[in-house]
Amino acid sequence: MNSGQATVYVVDDEVQIRNAIGSLCEETGHLVKLFASTDEFLAEGLSGGPSCLVLDVRFPGTSPTGLELQRRLVETGVLIPIVFISGYSDVRVSVEAMKRGAVEFLPKPFREQEILDAIRHGIERDRRRMAREDAVRDARQRVETLTSREREIMMLMAEGLVAKQIAARLGVSEVTAKVHRARMMRKLELRSPIEVVRLIDSMGREAEAPRAGAG
Repeated sequence: MNSGQATVYVVDDEVQIRNAIGSLCEETGHLVKLFASTDEFLAEGLSGGPSCLVLDVRFPGTSPTGLELQRRLVETGVLIPIVFISGYSDVRVSVEAMKRGAVEFLPKPFREQEILDAIRHGIERDRRRMAREDAVRDARQRVETLTSREREIMMLMAEGLVAKQIAARLGVSEVTAKVHRARMMRKLELRSPIEVVRLIDSMGREAEAPRAGAG
């Protein structure tokens, strides 16, 4: 999925600009979906692959503005990278957009290479995000296979404790601690304490709470 064809969503009420950006993106091998308003975009929904949203700042009528759409997406956990375009020079708006994570804020008229570079950066950012999410998902699935005792040893190992210290903390023999540690490392497909720390950090420390399981 992460290495597949990317989708570029273009939301602009100016048909010429909308079509021009769409044509550029198609020429570079991207899927393109065009919308005349933020309402149309919200009604469409997103694809599951890497993507980037090219979004105008202002829209006529009652459609949400570009900033309002960005705010709504952030609040609902939709992390699509956004490239803002605008025919108005507004420092406050551009600063607000960038603070919320926009990839770029381009004033109209912009050069073709400028918009293509911004879209490329957005898609690369989305691919990295999806790769991180895949890694976290894989880590959680592997941790789910651990027993409660193995999870305890994983966390103590991440604190820097060696087998003798782990055994003393858990009230078991050093041999027993080593057996559980070896099983834990094999299930997680890890080879060193550093890798254990990295795995736990990638999960946001969610593995700290031991779950019920065989000891």
